[in-house]
Amino acid sequence: QAHLVESGGGLVQAGGSLRLSCAASGLTFSRYVMGWFRQAPGKEREFVAAISWSGGSTYYTDSVKGRFTISRENAKNTVYLQMNSLKPEDTAVYSCAATGRLHQITIATMSPREGSYDYWGQGTQVTVSS
Repeated sequence: QAHLVESGGGLVQAGGSLRLSCAASGLTFSRYVMGWFRQAPGKEREFVAAISWSGGSTYYTDSVKGRFTISRENAKNTVYLQMNSLKPEDTAVYSCAATGRLHQITIATMSPREGSYDYWGQGTQVTVSS
């Protein structure tokens, strides 16, 4: 049974930084594309970033490009989301997700879709004050 656990959330002032971590267990981590999603109060969950199996390819939603960086350490079964220049509109519960169903030709188009993912973490709260 796969298990994903996020950590690193918290309260930060606008312009500040946070680094989220997601530790995976119960799966062969290097065989999974990993993603980060977020859900703000009263809004739908949205895609934030995804990373390929070896970390060679990354994908971001437009609103975080240049501010957020997704990375992974397969030896530690962990994916990270470095968030810089945070804005109040980044406030949300951030969740990591894993999928073993994507391939080289589908990762770009399918990794932003919630339905592509097999496993989800519980989420960690990020609050950015103005």
